[in-house]
Amino acid sequence: MILMVLIGVLVLAVGGCVCVVWAARGGPRWVRAVATVTLLGGEVVRDGRRRSGRQGENEVSGE
Repeated sequence: MILMVLIGVLVLAVGGCVCVVWAARGGPRWVRAVATVTLLGGEVVRDGRRRSGRQGENEVSGE
């Protein structure tokens, strides 16, 4: 079951990347919408990693 979930996430990620490239080349409106959602999702993940990294540094340094 977990394998199916991971494969689904991989398919969504690859599909989102394809849409980002296609939108950069002037794809249809729905492709640009999917690309925007994909890029926003990436920003959310990066922001979450930055925040968790900062909290981890504070815990290690004892601040």
